[in-house]
Amino acid sequence: MRLNRILLSSALVVVALVMQVSVLARLHLPGAVPDLLLLTVLGLAMVYGHVGGALVGFGAGLLADLAPPADHAAGRYALVLCVIGYAAGLIKPENGRLKSATGPMAVVAAAAVGSTLLYAGVGALVGDTAARHVGLTGLLFSAALYDLLLAPFVVPGIMWLARRSDNDPLADSGPAAKAGDISSGWLSSGTGLRIGSQRGGLGSLKAKARTRSTRVGRIKGVKRL
Repeated sequence: MRLNRILLSSALVVVALVMQVSVLARLHLPGAVPDLLLLTVLGLAMVYGHVGGALVGFGAGLLADLAPPADHAAGRYALVLCVIGYAAGLIKPENGRLKSATGPMAVVAAAAVGSTLLYAGVGALVGDTAARHVGLTGLLFSAALYDLLLAPFVVPGIMWLARRSDNDPLADSGPAAKAGDISSGWLSSGTGLRIGSQRGGLGSLKAKARTRSTRVGRIKGVKRL
């Protein structure tokens, strides 16, 4: 990975982990805890691709394994986020644009459910059966619900920062780029409208209208003569 990607990913992962441990974990919500670290990995993976997503996921998960108050085997969450980051990076489009929020939101829901199942599965292999006592069904539902509610406020901003650090034209071209960016699909409801590009479109329509009116005036003048 490039140095700017490493620095940005490290900063975002540390901030997400601190907020998750110090704020979200203290809310004592029923079921699972909103996974801000997972959303950060998803946002970076959908910009950096599957290789970058796997590396970011492994580093983020390993940091979560070692940071207090972690009470599970080191490397368990690193494996989970590495797999999730790799899978999320596979949906990165070639041109970096998505017109609808349906795809990313489906990725968030699948990642929330998949990470919970994978974490519980790895725990069962190492003898940790805590998920059985808590209730796996409730964990799956609450994890997907919380992450879906939090995703529109987190993932688009992370994706924009990732593109900005890469000097991506989609992030550096002003309002037109923001409207056409992949992250705009979260709020555009799949309309496919690009507001910034309409300026040029309106100008071209005005020019065409003037040309047509000039031609009509010429034709009428010839007929009168």
